[in-house]
Amino acid sequence: MFRHVERGRTYRHNIKLAGLLSFIAGIVNICGVLSVHTLTTNVTGHFAYFAEQLQQREYGPALNFLLYILAYFLGSFLSSLAMEASLRNGYRTVHVVPMLLEIAILLGLGFAADDMLLAGVSGIDIALLLLFAMGLQNALVTRVSKSVVRTTHLTGLFTDLGIELSQLLFYKREEQQEKLTRSVHLKLVIISSFFAGCIVGGYVYKTLTLHTLAVAAGLLAVALAYDTLKFRYYRLRRGRNRA
Repeated sequence: MFRHVERGRTYRHNIKLAGLLSFIAGIVNICGVLSVHTLTTNVTGHFAYFAEQLQQREYGPALNFLLYILAYFLGSFLSSLAMEASLRNGYRTVHVVPMLLEIAILLGLGFAADDMLLAGVSGIDIALLLLFAMGLQNALVTRVSKSVVRTTHLTGLFTDLGIELSQLLFYKREEQQEKLTRSVHLKLVIISSFFAGCIVGGYVYKTLTLHTLAVAAGLLAVALAYDTLKFRYYRLRRGRNRA
């Protein structure tokens, strides 16, 4: 799911990747909204709020929205930097460092954020960390899937989905229909998984509050461990077959 690239990457790998990480993004998004009243999986709205605060000469809040944008950008930059460095050094597990960083952030916030808020720590700091984590994730997913999968914002997905559904009415050759159908299915998986993450995360938040983020971190950790063990199993089996 994470380590397959180029020719070794299949449509099934992208479906698994899209379903899991979109679900995680949905959980993070609803936790950000319910806890610190901030969207934490994309920065589109933050540009508008930044401009609004500037227009009203509210420079402090404007700076906060600028920091949100920069935090997401920094997460994307560092994720790609880590993956590129791993690739240049000959490592195939280019996804590990960004995933471990994201797990660490979500796990740390899951156990500490409620206490941080009670202690008077600004919700802005929590929002910045969540945006940074989602920048890490989106860059990771984009690079691993070669820009086929994006999991943290839906605006472009709904645009592409509308285009491709309309094309299904006109492109009638079998290979065209198959390609469009697979692409539509992938986008529906991303959208439905994101919505499911928001809904499930919202219900879990009622009981666990920001500890819900630790649940998201646990899901990521299980996925990373599963992917690693599965790879080692297949490599061991190939070695035995050669022997």
